[in-house]
Amino acid sequence: QVHLVESGGGSVQAGGSLRLSCVASAYIYSSDCVGWFRQGPGKEREGVATITQGGGNTYASDSVKGRFTISQDSAKNTVYLQMDSLKPEDTGMYYCALRSDGYCDITPRLFNYWGQGTQVTVSS
Repeated sequence: QVHLVESGGGSVQAGGSLRLSCVASAYIYSSDCVGWFRQGPGKEREGVATITQGGGNTYASDSVKGRFTISQDSAKNTVYLQMDSLKPEDTGMYYCALRSDGYCDITPRLFNYWGQGTQVTVSS
């Protein structure tokens, strides 16, 4: 069982930045995949970014590419999501999740472990 705890959310104005952290209760192996997801008001949960291979392989969705950066500190069992040039449409609850089956498809239902989420609100 792996517990994930997110932090770093808050309220910012458009154009601002936030850095989210996801701390895992156990070691994140190179074969594990950690993803960041978000769910805006009235919207389905959306995959934002993933990281695997100890940080050597990353993915970002088209909606955040060039603005969000996912990274990992293996020594701290922590994955970060640096969010720059934030837009009002980035508003939502942000979750980190982990899957340990050796794959890194960003489909939410394939992730085994989820954190409780951290709220991000971007005002115009």
